[in-house]
Amino acid sequence: MTPQEFIDIALWFPEATEDQPYGPDALVYKVAGKSFAILAGADAAEDEETEPARITLKCEPDLALELRAQFPSITPGYHTDKRHWNTIVLDGTVPDDELVEMTVHSYQRVIAGLRRADRDRLTAVLGQDAPPLPGETT
Repeated sequence: MTPQEFIDIALWFPEATEDQPYGPDALVYKVAGKSFAILAGADAAEDEETEPARITLKCEPDLALELRAQFPSITPGYHTDKRHWNTIVLDGTVPDDELVEMTVHSYQRVIAGLRRADRDRLTAVLGQDAPPLPGETT
């Protein structure tokens, strides 16, 4: 998955926004003001001498450990609560469909922690016929 493909997926979610609170090197994706994804090194794909881009996603703690054991490119979250966040290096070793699933899981985890009114509104939107994710065929 390229950084741009990830950006398209992150912004696909209802009410998702992009912010740069940590400067131009990190794109933060939020819903209702809460972060669900961080993309660092988005311009890395253009320069082969730099490290690949990295995504940091919220994750249920037991699942986070399972994913780290399964994929060497998944490590405890960089500059986040390492129990609840994973950082994934976009080096091609994690299949795209797995990255999409992890992003959906992260978004859902954040929604679950929102105020009831926000949670109910977003859950209702997700329950409707949503358009296909970027890259999916209908």
